[in-house]
Amino acid sequence: MTEEFIKLPENRIPAIRVVAMPANTNASGDIFGGWIMSQVDLAGSVCAYEKSKGRIVTIAVNSFKFHKPVFVGDLISCYASVKKIGNTSITIDVEVFAQRSREKDNCIKVTEASLTYVAVDENRKPRVIRNST
Repeated sequence: MTEEFIKLPENRIPAIRVVAMPANTNASGDIFGGWIMSQVDLAGSVCAYEKSKGRIVTIAVNSFKFHKPVFVGDLISCYASVKKIGNTSITIDVEVFAQRSREKDNCIKVTEASLTYVAVDENRKPRVIRNST
């Protein structure tokens, strides 16, 4: 089975990048889906924190789709973007690409997800997000 490789998204900066390591595998030796989910949540939270200008908490995983497997040694790039800003919540879309080698033209989209975060104050109570676009 051959994969059709694409380029990483241009004019976008990934929220996080990380190499999949052997410690991130499940009992079968494949990269554990939960590890990828945690990377997606981290990437989404980076974007949500920046846009809400403060502390946030994850309140929902709206959708999560695994398109392709991730292998040990893959360089994972997670791109996050704001989908919607509410009064106290913010929905973030995250796309995950895996580079099978360190060549930027040698990557595939492996996962996509949508998560919702709530902005909270120092007492962990919801706070209004000042939308400064």
